[in-house]
Amino acid sequence: MSGNEGYSTRIHSRPFYEVLHSRRDVRTGFRPDPVDDAVLTRVLEAAHAAPSVGFSQPWDFLVLRDRALRERVHAHVAAARAEYAAALPAARAAAFRDVKVEAILDTPLNIAVTCDPTRGGRHVLGRRTQPRTAPYSVVGAVQNLWLAARAEGLGVGWVSFGDERELAALLGLPPHLELVAYLCVGHVDDFPDEPELATAGWARRRPLHWAVHHDTYGRRGLPGEEPMDLLAETVAAIGPADEAARAAAVERLDRMTKPRGALGRVEDLAVTLAGIAGACPPPVPEPAAVAVFAADHGVHAQGVSPWPQEVTAQMVANFLGGGAVVNAFARRLGVEVCVVDVGVASPLDPAPGLLARRVADGSADLATGPALTREQARAAVEVGVETARDLVAAGNRCLVTGDMGIANTTAAAALIGAFTGADAAEVTGRGTGIDDATLARKASVVAAALARHRPDPADPLGVLAAVGGLEHAALAGFVLGAAALRVPVLLDGVNAGAAALAAAAFAPYARGFWVAGHRSAEPGHTRALAHLQLDPLLDLGMRLGEGTGALLALPLLQSAAQALQDVATFDAAGVTEKPG
Repeated sequence: MSGNEGYSTRIHSRPFYEVLHSRRDVRTGFRPDPVDDAVLTRVLEAAHAAPSVGFSQPWDFLVLRDRALRERVHAHVAAARAEYAAALPAARAAAFRDVKVEAILDTPLNIAVTCDPTRGGRHVLGRRTQPRTAPYSVVGAVQNLWLAARAEGLGVGWVSFGDERELAALLGLPPHLELVAYLCVGHVDDFPDEPELATAGWARRRPLHWAVHHDTYGRRGLPGEEPMDLLAETVAAIGPADEAARAAAVERLDRMTKPRGALGRVEDLAVTLAGIAGACPPPVPEPAAVAVFAADHGVHAQGVSPWPQEVTAQMVANFLGGGAVVNAFARRLGVEVCVVDVGVASPLDPAPGLLARRVADGSADLATGPALTREQARAAVEVGVETARDLVAAGNRCLVTGDMGIANTTAAAALIGAFTGADAAEVTGRGTGIDDATLARKASVVAAALARHRPDPADPLGVLAAVGGLEHAALAGFVLGAAALRVPVLLDGVNAGAAALAAAAFAPYARGFWVAGHRSAEPGHTRALAHLQLDPLLDLGMRLGEGTGALLALPLLQSAAQALQDVATFDAAGVTEKPG
C-alpha cells in the first residue's frame, strides 16, 4: 500500500470513528415518530453481521411494538428499580432519583436480543472449553446494532433492571433462550456529548491509559509510550492544592452573611475543599465510600495481641453482613462500605461488597525479618491506588479510610517510629485494650524491629516492606490515588496515620488532599498527625479503627462545602455589613 492509499483509508475511516465515539446509551429526548422499516432492517442486518465464536450465530431479535406488552415490561422494570434504590446508601439513593434508567414507553419500539446457547449442536468451536462464548458473541451483535442505529440517527438505551428469567417469561421466550439485552430504540434530535450517567454525576469514564497494559499487567501506557508503573504514574499526577481556589474561598467566606471567622475551623475546611477541587465553591463531598482494607500480621506470633488471628476473617464477614460499627455509622450517613481483602490469612468466600485483592496470606513476622518483600509492598500499594480509582470512577466524591487486622497497631507503631524518629515507647499503644505486660512486650518488639531493620524514611516502599502490613501499604496507595484524582480523603486513626506517613514520603503534596477525621487514643497517632501537620476534626478517645472515627467527621466536611454553596453574601442578601 502506498503512503497516499494509507492516507485515503484513514480519511474514509473518520466517519466510523465519529460514530463510534458518539454512540451513547440514550434514555431521554426520544421523538414519537416511528422507525422506518427499511432503516430498522439495515440496523438488524448490521447486528446480524457480528462475529461469533465458532460461527454459531446464537442471536435472535424480538421487535416489540405492542403497547400492552411493553407496559407489563415497564412495570416489572419499575419494581426492580425501586428494589435497587431501597438497597442503596442514602446519598446514592438521593442521586439515583434523578437518573433515568429506561425509555420503554418513550420509544416507538423495543428490541429484545436473545441467545441460544445450544445452537449449532455439540461441537461448536470453543464452546466446550469456553461455555460462555455464546452470550459473549451476542454482546457483539448488540454493539453492532448500537453503532448502526447511531449512524441512522436512532438512539438506543439498554435496560439493565429486571430479573432475566421473569422478563423472558413476560416476553414468551422459549425456556432454552437467554435474554441478553433489552433495548429501547427511537429517533432523537440530539445525542449528548457525554454519557448521560457521566453528566448526571453518577460515574466517570476511566481514561484509556488506565486500561492498557504491556506484556505484564500493571505496566500501563498508550501504544508508543514508555510503559509507566502505576505507583510512579500516580505520584507524578499529584500536585499542590489550587491556591487561587483557596483564595477565592477565603474571599467568599468573608462576604457571607456572618461575622468573619465565625465558623471557626469549618471555614478552614471549606478553604481546604476548594483547594482540592480547584473550584469555589467546591462540590459537596458526597456520595462517599469507606474502604476497609483487611490483612493479617506475622508479628501476631510475638504475643502482641490477646485476640486470635482468625478474628480478622471473622470481622470481614461481619462487615459484609452489615453488623460492625462501621456499618452502623455508614448506614446513618448514607455511605458505601467496601471491604478489600489485601492479605487475610484465612480463605474468604466471595460475597457482595468484598474485593478479593489478596497479595499474600498476611505479612511475615517483622520481629524476625522483613514483613513483606518489596514486590509485595508495591503490589499492595497498587491495590490501594486501584481501589481509589474505581471508587472515584463509580461517582464517589469523598473517600474514607478503614482498616482491619489483628496486630496491625504493632506494625503501625513501627511505621510511625520509622518515619518520625520517635521512640518505640512513645508511639506504641494498647490497641485492642492490652494489659501492661503485653504493652511492654509490644513496645519492645517495635523497638527491636526498628533497630534490626533500620528503615530509611527516604525509601517509603522499603519502610513498608520492612515493618508495615499489607493493609498499611494499600492504605498508602489509596490516599495517593485519591490525591492524584483531586478527591478529598478523610483519614481514620493510627493505621491510616501510619499509612499517610508513607504516602507523604512518596508525594509530599498529597497531604493537601487529606483531612484528619479524628485523633485516635493511640499515642502514635498524635505523633503521626503532628508530622503530617494535620489537625484532627474530632477527639473522642476512639481507637476502634474500621473507619469509624473518620465517618463521624464526614458531616463536618459536607457542611463546610454546603455552606460555601448555599449561604448568601451580604450584597446578594441585602444585608448591611459591619463597618470597617
